[in-house]
Amino acid sequence: MNTRLFGEIDIQKDKVICFENGIIGFPDYKEYALIYDSEKKDKKGVSWLQCLEDEVFALPVIDPLSVKPDYAPDIDEELLKPLGELNAENTYVLVTLTATGKKEDITVNLKAPIIINTDTKKAIQVIAEGDYPVKYKIYDKLKEKAGE
Repeated sequence: MNTRLFGEIDIQKDKVICFENGIIGFPDYKEYALIYDSEKKDKKGVSWLQCLEDEVFALPVIDPLSVKPDYAPDIDEELLKPLGELNAENTYVLVTLTATGKKEDITVNLKAPIIINTDTKKAIQVIAEGDYPVKYKIYDKLKEKAGE
């Protein structure tokens, strides 16, 4: 697959993440691959959900705990049933990131987390209950974490 952001990539079938209902706003795109920065030793920081049905479409995502350590959204368990059995070892939570020019304006969407079952490779984006912002500014949090 020749992607806009990453050029030519080869995705192994066992790495494909399936969103049965697509992602909010993109219901027709169901298959994605999580692309990490190959230069990094760990999977912290920004990664990308690359759509496998459209080489142009990729979403930047980040682990919400890296910018909001107390993030613990309340999610209706019925919504998570299609993912299969979830536990602490196989549950991976991500939030989408938006950058619109100035780095100080970078935000994440804490209201609509992406939940991935790493065993089944099934995922869903849900609307979290409670008062979580759609645009949570993270620049200061990232600076603080980097010790600047």
